[in-house]
Amino acid sequence: MMNGVVFPRTFPNHLLYPTTKAFPQHSYSCIQPQDHHRFASVSVSHGIMTSMTKLKVTSSDSEGSTSDSIDTDWGSLGFNPVETDYMYVMKSSEGGKFSGGDLQRFGAIKLNPSSCILNYGQGIIEGLKAYRKEDSSIVIFRPGENGLRMKVGADRMCMPAPSVEQFVEAVNVTVLANRRWVIPADKGFLYIRPLLMGTGSVLSLMPAPEYTFLVYVTPVQNYFKGGLESINLVVENEIHHATPGGVGFVKAIGNYAPILKAQSEAKAKGFSDVLYLDAVNKRYLEEASTANIFVVKDRVIYIPELRGTILPGITRKSIIELALSLGFQVEERLVITCHNKRVSYRNNGLGSVTQQLYSALVGIQMGLAEDKMGWCVTLK
Repeated sequence: MMNGVVFPRTFPNHLLYPTTKAFPQHSYSCIQPQDHHRFASVSVSHGIMTSMTKLKVTSSDSEGSTSDSIDTDWGSLGFNPVETDYMYVMKSSEGGKFSGGDLQRFGAIKLNPSSCILNYGQGIIEGLKAYRKEDSSIVIFRPGENGLRMKVGADRMCMPAPSVEQFVEAVNVTVLANRRWVIPADKGFLYIRPLLMGTGSVLSLMPAPEYTFLVYVTPVQNYFKGGLESINLVVENEIHHATPGGVGFVKAIGNYAPILKAQSEAKAKGFSDVLYLDAVNKRYLEEASTANIFVVKDRVIYIPELRGTILPGITRKSIIELALSLGFQVEERLVITCHNKRVSYRNNGLGSVTQQLYSALVGIQMGLAEDKMGWCVTLK
């Protein structure tokens, strides 16, 4: 028997874990579902950004600069986006090159009604996080990997993209300009959202003539105050998040709206999220709405292989590298599912493998452990 492990890929970017103490043991109970769904009980670190939250900040001077403090109860943040101080904006030239980016006060952006992103969805998002260390320095986890993934996705979407160096620089500059919003590490983190948008006007179906790269940030609360919690996932057989030949391996904005129906139905039935199957055979696990999934048996970690329908998550890649460094065997392969069964993981604590991988990853992300992998960027 195997235990499922789900790894959210961007927002949130924590791990999603089973609740068993001993991975080789689980309990199964059969059910006869009344519709096309199947069910699994696993544990998750999960959050959604909803309405905009406004916090009380200290006064600004006449030139628009801000002081270093924020008058707020960080514990009341939740997962709502917050109006921070600055965002970074850079536009492409006619030749598709990006240059001349700068910081602007956070606020609304102008879009022509005929912009490509509004009419044809030509856009990509990324997501990463920054933590404040005890010495007040700031740690950003693997921003170069996000920049590289954006470039790969942009090529598939017929978009120019900033270089990896430009991407990382934009992230660093935006974080430093909003450093007073980097929440204390025991409370949460600063979520970083880069956007690449086809903002040029089109009428025919064609790539935009102009593109905008934008980075904004928002502080968010830690997902769990008392540790990781258990959730229920429903396995979806009919609605698919990606198909072969599509853009499932790209963090395209259009990948998310089509699965809102499945996610909404799942939540209406008391489930936390949806776990999707492959669109061809409808039997192989792929990923959750915003998370990668691993399956663990003893010291072997099985991972649904990347075949163009699964997003190559940065956390996914990091867990693979960490697991190998810790002596686990990792196999990327097709992971078979079983129909019409509910899989329950005992609700009595995290498995030892889960806890080991989680502690190793989060320790590096938060700057609490030595970064032997060389993953983090530290800003003073």
